[in-house]
Amino acid sequence: MSEKIDLQRRHLFGAAALGFSALQLGLVTPAAAQSSRATLPDIKPGTNTSFGALKQVDAGVLSVGYAEAGPANGPVVMLFHGWPYDIHTYVDVAPLLASAGYRVIVPFLRGYGTTRFLSADTPRNGQQGAIAQDVIALMDALKIDRAVMAGCDWGARTACIVAALWPQRTKALVSVSGYLVTNVQAGQQPLPPAAELQWWYQFYLTTERGRRGYDANRHAFAKLIWQTASPQWRFDDATFDRSARSLDNPDHVAIAVHNYRWRLGLAAGESKYDEIEAKLAAAPRITVPAITLEGDANGAPHPEPSAYAGKFSGPYEHRNVSGGIGHNLPQEAPRAFAQAVIDVAKA
Repeated sequence: MSEKIDLQRRHLFGAAALGFSALQLGLVTPAAAQSSRATLPDIKPGTNTSFGALKQVDAGVLSVGYAEAGPANGPVVMLFHGWPYDIHTYVDVAPLLASAGYRVIVPFLRGYGTTRFLSADTPRNGQQGAIAQDVIALMDALKIDRAVMAGCDWGARTACIVAALWPQRTKALVSVSGYLVTNVQAGQQPLPPAAELQWWYQFYLTTERGRRGYDANRHAFAKLIWQTASPQWRFDDATFDRSARSLDNPDHVAIAVHNYRWRLGLAAGESKYDEIEAKLAAAPRITVPAITLEGDANGAPHPEPSAYAGKFSGPYEHRNVSGGIGHNLPQEAPRAFAQAVIDVAKA
């Protein structure tokens, strides 16, 4: 499946973006534009199937499982997955970035894979502030001062929050589907029926029947989400099964259910995250260099780029990725995602 990128920009990213702009205007030849932009080799999605040996570190309230690639002294990129996906979202992205000299960290979020709570008494909390705080705790545990934050789905939300609230820890941002910070108060307002229909699973998980149904059918549920969110992605059983195993984490259902119930105001968060949530309720602007991405075949609910462009006050660019690319963009279009990371890191 080929990947094509259409760029919309407010601020240009140095010589690389200048080359693209000039090419679009017919001012330079394709060869000249190519030479002004450090590009990655083409890669077929699914080329890689494993990260190799995973690592584990105590960080905050968690023992975090994570994959690492690239030189230990390279600039750091942190890649965050969403629901119901896992670190294999970046199984092709990580080696591309590692080959470009980056140290790549890909953690399992709380409730996924080998990540575990250190105490049985810790609330199984899926609110956005808790997950973002996990990132800061992980950076502290790994002695990482600053990193490029990048993600999709829940991971895009997490990356945006860290970039907005901890800009001193964030070199740059790549976010699929843009500015995804949740405002619980605004979420109380009803949407048009067609939009509400897209969120069927959110309403399903607010019920006890939904919780039990998801617990009993985690893999089948996840496959349905994959298929509807990426209707043109022809993933095979082996690709799905590698990620689905991460959903067998003993805390997974509790985290997923709490997240969606919390978003609708039906479950309380923890008071220790109140300050974070208060800041996020004000929809803080993101000041670090940022690139947002959107696939041309995203079947999941997502805002139009024009709706969030104003949330980025630093150097910013939006890229549309075509070729039947759905919601899980890094796994479906790894080269486009990795190139965005490299470009924004040089801004």
